[in-house]
Amino acid sequence: MATYITLVDWTGEGITNAKRSPERLQQAKEVFSRHGGEITDFFMTMGAHDIVVVSKFPDDESYARATLQVASGGSIRTETLKAFTEDEYRDIIDSL
Repeated sequence: MATYITLVDWTGEGITNAKRSPERLQQAKEVFSRHGGEITDFFMTMGAHDIVVVSKFPDDESYARATLQVASGGSIRTETLKAFTEDEYRDIIDSL
């Protein structure tokens, strides 16, 4: 499964309804599961982004569908980083 790091920022609506954020996280976990993915790590952060989510999905398309469905709720904006494990990194570098 591929690993994705999602940088999440609350929108104005999201921060106004911050108390509902744990409920929205649970809904996101359910959406991810329906698309074959799972959240492996979740962090509320201080700095440039409000939340960092690490997830695994079988492919880019499944991740995109799940993330679009979650973001369409209007409470967050996302930026995605596709991540490679150390073994994948070594394979990539070795193939150069």
